[in-house]
Amino acid sequence: MTRVQLEIFEGPLDLLLHLIKKNEVNIADIPIAAITEQYLATLELMQSLNLDVAGEFLVMAATLIHIKSRVLLPPGEDEDGEEEEGDPREELVRRLLEYQRFKEAAEELEGREILKRDVFVRRSEVPEDLATAGFEGLSLFDLISALRQVLERFPDEGIHEVTLERISVREKMSSLLDDLQRRGKVIFQSLFEAAASRFEIIVTFLAMLELAKIRAIRVWQEEREGPIVIELAAPLEDIQERMAQEKIEGEGDGA
Repeated sequence: MTRVQLEIFEGPLDLLLHLIKKNEVNIADIPIAAITEQYLATLELMQSLNLDVAGEFLVMAATLIHIKSRVLLPPGEDEDGEEEEGDPREELVRRLLEYQRFKEAAEELEGREILKRDVFVRRSEVPEDLATAGFEGLSLFDLISALRQVLERFPDEGIHEVTLERISVREKMSSLLDDLQRRGKVIFQSLFEAAASRFEIIVTFLAMLELAKIRAIRVWQEEREGPIVIELAAPLEDIQERMAQEKIEGEGDGA
């Protein structure tokens, strides 16, 4: 199956902030056991999708497990039986708060639209309201959470063993574009209604991420916790040109 590497990937701190927001808890009082379990579950799903998970995600997983083990120890004891003062979550909280401040500042600057990056204007002008394609108000982890709900329709069938379904990410990208051209805006879940297996769901999801990577689609929410909406972000002929120039890693391997 194709291994996907995307520039839109967030890092492990983004995943932690996503889980904290999803659980509606205070950063300064992280329920470390629950957050660690959810972090590891998300990491496992990312790896099963064959997403290129950077080593920093694994380092954070080890950090969370270490903090969890210290939190669960009786008061006044650590791994060496020596007394250790302070909350073991303190350093992680400090990093999260600092990262959140920088992230919010960066988003504010980006929102000013001083620079028009990654806008393709070859043969036709992209409408102004389509110029900011990509993930708006959504993170990769929001999409992975939505994907987990879709996958619940199918039991775990050993994705790595499925080799007979001859469908590629490139083919699914073209299929999604045709569908969006015909239907306009679509709800995320509706992309998978006709899927007959977990394998097809995953290929569809990877195709959607690749289209986002080349700024071909916009993925957004009209309101917080509302349905995820997907639509074309440029004229179809421009998108087809981008696809012709974009090499999909793993293409030709059958998925």
